[in-house]
Amino acid sequence: MKLPSNSRMSSALGLVLLMISVCGCQDQAAIESENAQSQKESSSKDSQGISSAKAFEHMKKMVEFGPRPSGSPAIKKTQDYIKSELTSYGLKVTEDDFVGETPKGKIPMKNIIAEVPGAAGDIVMISGHYDTKLMPGFDGANDGASSAAAVLEMARVLAKTKPDYTVWLVFFDGEEAVVEWTGDDNTYGSRHLASKLTADNRIKQIKSMLLVDMIGDSKLDLMKDLDSTTWLVDLVWKTAERTGTGKYFLGNESGYSDDHIAFKTAGVPVVDIIDFNYGPGNSYWHTTQDTIDKVSGDSVKAVCDTVLNTLPQLFKLLKSGLPRETRIPN
Repeated sequence: MKLPSNSRMSSALGLVLLMISVCGCQDQAAIESENAQSQKESSSKDSQGISSAKAFEHMKKMVEFGPRPSGSPAIKKTQDYIKSELTSYGLKVTEDDFVGETPKGKIPMKNIIAEVPGAAGDIVMISGHYDTKLMPGFDGANDGASSAAAVLEMARVLAKTKPDYTVWLVFFDGEEAVVEWTGDDNTYGSRHLASKLTADNRIKQIKSMLLVDMIGDSKLDLMKDLDSTTWLVDLVWKTAERTGTGKYFLGNESGYSDDHIAFKTAGVPVVDIIDFNYGPGNSYWHTTQDTIDKVSGDSVKAVCDTVLNTLPQLFKLLKSGLPRETRIPN
């Protein structure tokens, strides 16, 4: 992840970070144990749907692999884990290998795509990234693991269904900057896939893209992204209100540079569901404080439930030919 494209918010966050003094110390092992127990208790009745316990275990497993920047031994373990899980759900898995041209030279990268065949061949994409920022000791429990855990859980549930549209569950590599989030030093995987689909004349098959990022924060609060497609943002937020997760989906707005931008540029309706308020004044973001005790499977479940509850209405709107920037009526 990605700096807000709204420079005023970025400046404000920077000022807050300078003013904050992080005090006190907690026993991380005790917090983690308590969090894990909470996930098990809260998910005892959701084994057939999105499971907060499974989401937490996915995050924990990926954190245990260690820092997972693109091209690292740990990200290869993460790739194997993601592919193994998807295969166990009975899904067709495609590996989209490419080489990222980075400020530190060529780095091998891999997007992973699982497919849930639908009644129609056109595609709705659900996506997130699984790499972490190149930083010693950076666990990326939220920024990297939470989005991958969410996409895995949605893949598990959707694998049992026959949706109206084919659904792709896409795990992007190379979202993080290798050096600094400027120019093309970011979003390598999404830019590669969007370019590849455009070159293959398949981009028109992608009818919409729903992106999740940094959604594991135990104090989840999601703002509307100004760089997403208006009607799709409206649809997700109104679904949250209707289905009981609205307390996490705030009315505030900001703009974010993230994996959805390449697809938006290619003409695909997109929504970025992201919590860019991680810790006091966003002080956990891109620091070694992004650890497993800061995340919650319940937060991941709330986002996943909202996305899955959005799909039926989204399919109806896509069939009706809704203009791309029409507001969803109240």
